[in-house]
Amino acid sequence: MIIDSKAYGKISVEDKQIFHFEGGILGFENIKDFALIDANQPPFMWLQSIEVAHLAFIVLEPSIFREDYDPGISDEDLSVININSDNKKDVELVLSIITIPENQNDMTANLQGPVILNKLDLLGKQFISNDERWGTRHHVMNELAGKRAATC
Repeated sequence: MIIDSKAYGKISVEDKQIFHFEGGILGFENIKDFALIDANQPPFMWLQSIEVAHLAFIVLEPSIFREDYDPGISDEDLSVININSDNKKDVELVLSIITIPENQNDMTANLQGPVILNKLDLLGKQFISNDERWGTRHHVMNELAGKRAATC
């Protein structure tokens, strides 16, 4: 399928890259289908709306900068996108929406509102974590610096 993307213009995506969000993403509840696209700067990716070319989110797996990250979403909630304790390890992909201001060193990750994808059934949902450790503006570079310092 050819889609119009915010970052790359018209691109081809495979069916296995397109995820359906029944409830949309918070603030964009009417937009239901998004493609997960590798960014030119790994490990970042784009979550690109299929319907609206200018709507795309930069996303990142939070485990890259927070190894202890667990959003604490219940099995009951995850069942909405066909994830359960039996298949979780194999089908679940947890992403954080990243905000990159002019000074890229100040980029933040929303750990309170993880986007969770079912890679097998191509379903997605943005959840809200009730874990008080996770906020909407975790400083990615500070987290990475702390991780590097801990390993030295």
